[in-house]
Amino acid sequence: MRKRIFFVFMIIVMLSSMTACSDKTSETGAKSTFTVGFDENFPPMGFIGEDGKHTGFDLELAAEVAKRLDMELVLQPIAWDAKEMELESKNIDCVWNGFTINGREDDYTWTAPYMKNYQVFVVRADAGIKTKADLAGKVVAVQADSSAEKALEKESGLVESFGDYIRTPDYEIALMDLKAGAIDAVAMDEVVARYKIEQRDEEFVILEETLAAEEYGVGFLLGNTELRDKVQAALEEMAKDGTMAKISEKWFGKDVTIIGK
Repeated sequence: MRKRIFFVFMIIVMLSSMTACSDKTSETGAKSTFTVGFDENFPPMGFIGEDGKHTGFDLELAAEVAKRLDMELVLQPIAWDAKEMELESKNIDCVWNGFTINGREDDYTWTAPYMKNYQVFVVRADAGIKTKADLAGKVVAVQADSSAEKALEKESGLVESFGDYIRTPDYEIALMDLKAGAIDAVAMDEVVARYKIEQRDEEFVILEETLAAEEYGVGFLLGNTELRDKVQAALEEMAKDGTMAKISEKWFGKDVTIIGK
């Protein structure tokens, strides 16, 4: 009887020891993750490079932030019109991919803006379209749930003048349609448009008349100030020590960031 009691006691001690070791490993072992949601068809902010890997200005910023916070970066491509659901389901920690603050101030918890941008129209160079008025009767495309679409919601007269107004899943498809002549113009982010034109030597031009001025930030689930504050502190540190400017110069040839300026 004593042997049996001793045997049971030893099993309890062993199990307790294993549990303690397991708890210690979870507390001090693997790094916590930092999952960034992004549109993988949005160069130069976030996209698939020639090597098949995700790359881009925003993703490099995110990688540096994760490094400074001692967190493991997880890059999660998402459908842009599903970003709110992705945040609410905790599938991602933030949206970081040329994400416009303007008009969404109360929908997310934001970092301070780190970059400025404009919404513009892109047309074929030989289309003879010079102004927004020239878009009357033309086929215009915009990415679903994009900042350009939100900007056009305030331009009802302009939209009504279009011959057709198309919502497309991403800019890549829209620009392919523009090149093929299936549409006449694309409303989109200037930073993406200029990158596309320069990198691919496309025969596109950007209309001088802009739709809207805006600012980019990192968006978190409303109320998630704890993680936002950590990311904000890392960004400010990167701006102060020159790391942010260095990453910007790599992608844009100059420092386009605005934190601390």
